[in-house]
Amino acid sequence: MFAVTVRDHVMIAHSFRGEVFGPAQRLHGATYVVDAAFRRAELDADNLVVDIGLATRELNGVLAALNYRNLDELPEFAGVNTSTEYLAKVVADRLADRVRDGALGEGARGLAGITVTFRESHVAWASYECAL
Repeated sequence: MFAVTVRDHVMIAHSFRGEVFGPAQRLHGATYVVDAAFRRAELDADNLVVDIGLATRELNGVLAALNYRNLDELPEFAGVNTSTEYLAKVVADRLADRVRDGALGEGARGLAGITVTFRESHVAWASYECAL
């Protein structure tokens, strides 16, 4: 399996509901380093997994909708604990939609999957993998 990974970051604010979250129930901020890995079994006709420039642009576009936002105020997250794991899924699903819509080029239609990793720090991160 081949893979190409691009990286960006996002800064958000949010809070959680539930005793399990302790002090994180209060509004707090987080800065995540976000990796998106695009995978496929065989390279395309140009010997690419995906165009790195397009992948970078689309990851940036997906994250722009979240960047510098209080996620508690966004209607799509109403009543949702926006955990690191959950955010990785949201971004992976949105990138998958962009692949299906052709935003990453025709060659990207041969992708097998995308893995998005949200890094909270140098010692903790969460990932979500979706098939295409």
